[in-house]
Amino acid sequence: MSRKVLITGGTGMIGTRLAEMLIDGGYEVALLSRQPGNSRYRGFRWDPLAGTIDEAAVRYADYIINLAGSSVSDGKWTQDKKREILSSRLAGTKLVARELAKGGHHVEAFISASAIGIYGDQDDRIVNEETPPAANDFLAQVCQQWEEAALSVEQEGIRTAIFRIGLVLSPDGGALVPLARTVKMMAGAPLGSGRQYMSWIHLDDLCRLLIEALEEPQWQGVFNAVAPNPVTNKDFTETLASVLHRPLVLPKVPEFGLKLVMGEMSELVLASQRVSAEKILKHGFVFEFPHLKPALESFYSSEE
Repeated sequence: MSRKVLITGGTGMIGTRLAEMLIDGGYEVALLSRQPGNSRYRGFRWDPLAGTIDEAAVRYADYIINLAGSSVSDGKWTQDKKREILSSRLAGTKLVARELAKGGHHVEAFISASAIGIYGDQDDRIVNEETPPAANDFLAQVCQQWEEAALSVEQEGIRTAIFRIGLVLSPDGGALVPLARTVKMMAGAPLGSGRQYMSWIHLDDLCRLLIEALEEPQWQGVFNAVAPNPVTNKDFTETLASVLHRPLVLPKVPEFGLKLVMGEMSELVLASQRVSAEKILKHGFVFEFPHLKPALESFYSSEE
């Protein structure tokens, strides 16, 4: 009998690939969605902000993977946008936790997303899961509240694993798309000082990690979901340019220019996060793409 996985945020970049890989692995997949008819998977309706959810959703699942949250890299961080970034994560997580607390289900594990934004700007210090969250940092505060909501599920006796996800590499979405576009247009350049660290993970490695965490009981608690070899922004840009066979002709993009264009959102590319993958390696996870160049080549190797 195949195992049933319920995904929140299943239509996003990570959720889309994760659902494909789960199906390939013999799982059944259903999505929690505001418009459940729009997908090839079974769907259950929910509206996190209204606090409504189809009661059959949680009863369907053996496992729940919680990825729901509005994009942080889509549009300037106005007050409304910041409210949406926080509420879209908190409301969904709290709603699932509320349903799980009612009992009458057979959910064995709850896997929830968080982000390495919890560490804030750490310069070149290596941070791990024991590093305290950054103070006075918007994304760090969002992640902290998001994780607290997820940990409330653990109090119901359900195995809970939280993954602090780094920069996810995919040609279909996320930060790599605009970065690759500028390099292809011969307009690529290191951002800010170029010395800030980028802790990244290939989309397929992230999905394999989440799937491994479903059934293996050692995955409990908080983990960094990053490849073991973070790189500086300058190295990232140069590696991307070499894979795309494009020269880097421009000098660095100055920090003040980025702040002007992106506002507070510029911290996504300017904050330095050198995040350790040691804990997931010790838990036995094996990366297909531990190094940046082969990860990028897996997307762009056919492009000359």
